[in-house]
Amino acid sequence: MAFNERNVPIVAVATASGRGAVGIVRVSGKGLMPLAQAICGRELVPRVATYGPFRDARGEALDHGLALYFPAPHSYTGEDVLEFQGHGGPVVMQLLLARCLEAAAEADAMSGRARLPGLRLAEPGEFTQRAFLNDKIDLAQAEAIADLIDASTEAAARSASRSLGGAFSQEIEALRERLINLRMLVEATLDFPEEEIDFLEKADARGKLNRVADTLDAVLRQARQGALLREGLQVVLAGQPNAGKSSLLNALAGAELAIVTPIAGTTRDKVSETIQIEGVPLHVIDTAGLRAAHEASDEVERIGMARSWEAIAQADAVLFLHDLTRVSDTVYAQADADIAERLPEGVPVVHVFNKADAGVLPPAVEAAVQPHGPVLSLSAKTGDGLQTLRQTLLDIAGWQAAPEGVFIARQRHVQALRTAREHLEAAQAHAALNDGALDLLAEELRLTHNALGTITGAFSADDLLGEIFTRFCIGK
Repeated sequence: MAFNERNVPIVAVATASGRGAVGIVRVSGKGLMPLAQAICGRELVPRVATYGPFRDARGEALDHGLALYFPAPHSYTGEDVLEFQGHGGPVVMQLLLARCLEAAAEADAMSGRARLPGLRLAEPGEFTQRAFLNDKIDLAQAEAIADLIDASTEAAARSASRSLGGAFSQEIEALRERLINLRMLVEATLDFPEEEIDFLEKADARGKLNRVADTLDAVLRQARQGALLREGLQVVLAGQPNAGKSSLLNALAGAELAIVTPIAGTTRDKVSETIQIEGVPLHVIDTAGLRAAHEASDEVERIGMARSWEAIAQADAVLFLHDLTRVSDTVYAQADADIAERLPEGVPVVHVFNKADAGVLPPAVEAAVQPHGPVLSLSAKTGDGLQTLRQTLLDIAGWQAAPEGVFIARQRHVQALRTAREHLEAAQAHAALNDGALDLLAEELRLTHNALGTITGAFSADDLLGEIFTRFCIGK
């Protein structure tokens, strides 16, 4: 997104595509009143809804609806903003959008110049980008707008709303203010060494530094929870054919999503469903049954198994399903062991023994798999043990049941906080040495301060902003 085009007026349909009761065309820029007069046939009173026809070039009505005018700086973008709210048919919206572009290029009767020179279609996220650039919102709040729109659970929506209201930004800014005070003390000592100020003792620098670190740790914990609410957990169901993977997916989702039959290899490709546990989205993927490639019945099954291993490699957690009724079969047990050897390192694995309604897990089998991850028995058929499985998944995710205080966060926020924490730890180490190396302490505090600034946009590269805002929908 080109920052040198910030002063060019933009227009877009601001409502979702498709049919609806109401549709909105939004314009942002400077000097929008001539455009409003061309379309509405009158001047608009600021912040007052005006009902009437939206007229084409011949003066005929394209639609009837409400027009609103928000003069700068009291608008969403901080610029003059026009909104035409009409009937939400896609053809009507496109006609009104085209009329805005046409009327902008027409010569004004009074001045003889174009009513709104340079008006163009907005790029994705450009209205919100201008709100950020005009200091209406910070970067974390801008991202929260998109997160609120994309929220897949009620808890995620509430957390995004808290971030949009500034809860996350306020925590970050409070940390930055405390760091500024620390940096001022350090810099003062560096600038005036002849004063022989015992900085670390008299200013309680170490105590202040430790308190900032404690606060940063608390914010990081909340951010991790917020990122989990936003991103969710990628959970893959893996195991041999007929272990009950599809039955478990259906049981977790509470719906018949996957076909279940006694025939081995019924599931040939990935089947995905997003469910929620305590507000945390879980993206559950049922995969094709795993066995040796030479045992596959055809090429389709071989491709399905290859995709299963791809999904496992990208998972946040794997539910390795075992058929409890076949664990005593040495051939079946060996096949399970072969699968376990291929599971990627670093991915948490939960060993789930299904069909507990038809058998009991032998202690020797449980003891054999216990060192490789949590072990539990359940029945996808009756639902026994499902709640234990849900809690196990939340434990793996690191979820703490305190969502009301959580603000939405992204992985980039978590990474920025981790970077800040690393620099703060280095600062604490320099302070603890008490060897007068205050220049190194000052540098680590500066880097901590800058890392926190990337969250709210105090320090942000243009390419980062482009990456963030181009993921927004057009019209927002």
